[in-house]
Amino acid sequence: MTYHLRIADLPSSERPRERLLAGGAKILSTAELLAILLGTGQGPGKLSAVGLGQYILQQLAAHQREPLSVLRDIEAGELMQVPGVGPAKATAILAAIELGKRVFQTRPDDRPEITSPEAAAALLSSELMWQDREKFAVVSLDIKNRAIATRAITIGTATETLASPRDIFREAIRHGATQAIVAHNHPTGSVEPSPEDLDLTRRLLDGANFLDLPIIDHLILGNGTFRSLRRTTRLWPDVESMNNEQ
Repeated sequence: MTYHLRIADLPSSERPRERLLAGGAKILSTAELLAILLGTGQGPGKLSAVGLGQYILQQLAAHQREPLSVLRDIEAGELMQVPGVGPAKATAILAAIELGKRVFQTRPDDRPEITSPEAAAALLSSELMWQDREKFAVVSLDIKNRAIATRAITIGTATETLASPRDIFREAIRHGATQAIVAHNHPTGSVEPSPEDLDLTRRLLDGANFLDLPIIDHLILGNGTFRSLRRTTRLWPDVESMNNEQ
């Protein structure tokens, strides 16, 4: 297949859209999926849309990481640094990535009940576990411990993130939560809480009492493991952890 050709010049059996309709999205390469989002080509050597998709993946591979891993958290400005990718193409790619994340996090019918730190960590794993920058997330829960929404509210550097109690409670209140779990990752892989982590947790628990919106745990994730501060500290006044936890 010659990717310098226009998509329209390819046999219908080799065009990404037609291939998707005939065999489903799973049969397409990553470059072909990108080509559908890009719509048109160009870039160096006037590439086709598929060729431009391949070129984007090659440029992302220069980060010395798997391209899909880079795409997961890429920003519009980074995409637009690739020749041939302007605002329209960059926003189409970012919208598709975000839609994929939301679909992945959505559970059919019943929302998952988060009744243990393990369940909370599993819910947050795709968002936080393997990030190379610190991210702080809020899981908004209803009265039955079912997840209403999960959202990263801040993204920091490789060593720190900034999260204010005001932003955290605003996110939970916005979704009508009756309780919440907060979490962040440590890119170093260590899940040992820092003094700042403990101080923020104390401030959140103080605010939770005032707002009558319980913070039922603070998790730290990294390198395939996690730590529940409720389970491993004395910051919470009760001796139990989350509901039904043994």
